[in-house]
Amino acid sequence: MRFPALISFFVLCCGLASGCSEGVGRKVEATVLSVHGSVVFGIDEQTDFRPVGPESRLRDGSTVRTLDGAWLNLALLPGAMLRLSSNSEIKIEELKISKDGNETGDAMRSRMARIRLSRGKITVLFTRRGRIGSLFALRTPSVTITADSDCLGKIYASPGAQPAIAIGAGYFQKWPSDRPETIAAADDPEAQIDVVNSLEIGDQLRELQSGWQNRRPFYRGLF
Repeated sequence: MRFPALISFFVLCCGLASGCSEGVGRKVEATVLSVHGSVVFGIDEQTDFRPVGPESRLRDGSTVRTLDGAWLNLALLPGAMLRLSSNSEIKIEELKISKDGNETGDAMRSRMARIRLSRGKITVLFTRRGRIGSLFALRTPSVTITADSDCLGKIYASPGAQPAIAIGAGYFQKWPSDRPETIAAADDPEAQIDVVNSLEIGDQLRELQSGWQNRRPFYRGLF
């Protein structure tokens, strides 16, 4: 299974600030930014899957599937967005913020998103928001990828029981792999294409986020 596009884009967009103070933790629901084609979701392992639309409430425990030729642009949290590509499946394991009062801007203390990719491909945009502590964790059948408030431009990928691998800007890794060294994207034509495609998707996600914020609150469903 190969994840160079995902890893390269994380590295380009990370640069997270360290430091995190306590606040009131609240679970949130993801926001559907746009849907193309047939995308369905179910909650807590139920078999009754239903179409994903703008008002779908995707919370902890939601499994989301894209069918052939479909994709989904999703905002998990402020500054944490993804595109789920065709013939892919994710499970939202945890979406949580810690904040002061009832505001969601400067009052936010921390963000946490945990996602499991069962099959297919996702591209993730995870950006810094001031000094807010942040964590994004992605699990796949072969590797766990984590970006947190202390990553400072790097991500850490833990393939199974192997030691974590630090992946710097401009590098990527393949799994499964018998070599621990990361690979320079400049030395791999396919990886260069992946990086360019990921940057294009990132620009689209930013544009969708901006348009959504102009119409309604960025996310909803504190519970």
